[in-house]
Amino acid sequence: MSVYLHDIPLPQAQARLREALQDADLWRVLGEETIPLDENAIGRVTTEPIWAKVSSPHYHASAMDGFAVRALSTVGAMPSTPLTLSMGSEAQYVDTGDPLPDWANAVIPIENVESLDETKQITSAIRQPTSIRIRASVAPWSHVRPLGEDIVATQLVLPAGHILKPVDLGAIAASGHQEIKVSRKPKVAILPTGTELVPIGSQLKAGDILEYNSLVLAAQVKAMGGEPTRYPITKDDFDLICERVLEAAQDHDLVLLNAGSSAGAEDFSAKVVEKLGQLLVHGVAVRPGHPVILGLVNRQSKIKNRRSDNLIPIIGVPGYPVSAALTIDIFVEPLIAQWLGRRPLELPTETAILTRKLVSPAGDDDFVRVVVGRVGEKLLAAPLSRGAGVITSLVQADGLALVPSGTQGIEAGEKIQVRLYRSKAEIEKTIFCIGSHDLTLDLLAQFLSVHNRRLVSANVGSQGGLVALRRGEAHLAGSHLLNPQTGEYNISYIRQYMPNIPVKVFALVGREQGLMVKKGNPKRIKSLRDLSRHQVQFVNRQRGAGTRVLLDYHLNSMTISPESIVGYNQEEYTHLGVAAAIASGRADCGLGIAAAAQALDLDFVPLFQERYDLVIPKQYAEADLLTPLFGLLADSAFRKAVSQLTGYDVSVMGTIILED
Repeated sequence: MSVYLHDIPLPQAQARLREALQDADLWRVLGEETIPLDENAIGRVTTEPIWAKVSSPHYHASAMDGFAVRALSTVGAMPSTPLTLSMGSEAQYVDTGDPLPDWANAVIPIENVESLDETKQITSAIRQPTSIRIRASVAPWSHVRPLGEDIVATQLVLPAGHILKPVDLGAIAASGHQEIKVSRKPKVAILPTGTELVPIGSQLKAGDILEYNSLVLAAQVKAMGGEPTRYPITKDDFDLICERVLEAAQDHDLVLLNAGSSAGAEDFSAKVVEKLGQLLVHGVAVRPGHPVILGLVNRQSKIKNRRSDNLIPIIGVPGYPVSAALTIDIFVEPLIAQWLGRRPLELPTETAILTRKLVSPAGDDDFVRVVVGRVGEKLLAAPLSRGAGVITSLVQADGLALVPSGTQGIEAGEKIQVRLYRSKAEIEKTIFCIGSHDLTLDLLAQFLSVHNRRLVSANVGSQGGLVALRRGEAHLAGSHLLNPQTGEYNISYIRQYMPNIPVKVFALVGREQGLMVKKGNPKRIKSLRDLSRHQVQFVNRQRGAGTRVLLDYHLNSMTISPESIVGYNQEEYTHLGVAAAIASGRADCGLGIAAAAQALDLDFVPLFQERYDLVIPKQYAEADLLTPLFGLLADSAFRKAVSQLTGYDVSVMGTIILED
């Protein structure tokens, strides 16, 4: 019976793999090796406790340049009644690290001693006077490192299962060891499959997909302590994939078979595992990463002899980049941890407030990538794009939130647990910007990073940004909402959506809006009136976007009905999204900024000039977090970088438009 996509709960799938590995005697440390104590030991895992062979220090050592003395001989010394000590019998010069004479139990620093020969303070050049004068007593063992101060012979230095850090190497050396026993690194074979895949650096044509999953998976495995091997791309051929899996199984501990894990005509991974071994699981109730395959394969392509030296686990990793990366975190990391004898990775967890509603499949554990930042007293989690192919969502993510199976969704404003990828210090330096999309925000983020700030922006449109500010979910919002009655930007909308909230509004840029069209403008589109031509396919911005408001204002003034425009309800959330729709052929044109057209090599029909502002509640405008941002508005290098974007005017940058 096929076990594909039976919605096996995640804990059950993990247990099924663990039990199969225990039966095969593979749920253990794979092996041990002795390595020299050098810098290459960093990150390795100890397989046995390290006990000190010697003490450190192994003698009473001077902690200062000075004179070794008997503490009792210094009793009574005072500034007004100094004591004189004879060299040899009562004092002996020592450098830092020198052993103390057997009779001494304290050291007087050289700067606290006077020479009777010179009648001045002794320096490092005058070390052997005939006698010395002191004006203060010293306690026993002052300025001395006694034997065993750091390490005492036979004490535990490090336990088994410890991941070695740089300072650990010094402690091991100080305790008398030259070699250490560590667990063998698991060898992991990574096999990308797919006829459509091409290597990095290839000249791309339609239908080609760059193969970079193996690069990401190998880096993950290496960071976890494994030893990855990336195999060449294998085309979608059942026999060829079987041959490649058997080849990899000969000298590896785990095979990651990437792609082909679904149920399509050329998805062979499950059949490969069934032929070469035992299929344990095909389909896990997690999102993303649903079509995961778990199994065992036999190095001799038979499953009869279940000896551990013949069996190795195989994991069919989904082809979508996000699904692939999360599959490694969920299934491979605990396995490598077991093989190395260390604890599985446990990310720090914080409770955050969700900024927008999440809808999830009720039967699946839904892993959601989020950005995290502190706005006022609230720690906020803003969901990122949930597409399984959007690898940039993993790059941008500050953490992972889990919507557990049985939960159909979580409302905005509710609390959610987030496993953090970043430190709390980084999160405290994060500036949340929610609102209208603009290319200058990417430049702003780049420049702010030099000033120990991180700008995180979410594109929800100008109106959405003002609503987010009202809810206390952002430090600032980008906005370019035109008031049709007054011709002014943003102010009336701020009054409407943010009543009674003191704000500062700064002009960021002036920019050119117009129609982005295909290269050469084959449909000869010259104005908004051309949008009502039935052969013209339009792509719009979402409701609440400033560009959508601008479009509707001009359509109304020109008495053009939205219903007459083909594609008016086809929406994108960014200017680059509109440009991508046109470049890919999904649309003939869309309203947007000139820089987005240039970025995707489109033609541009200029129509309007507008102002793009930053709206900032006063409480954040006056906080230290945003101080570097205001500095950049006057920074010549930042202004120059923005001015080089097509269609941008920086003459208004930093102008205060409104201050309540």
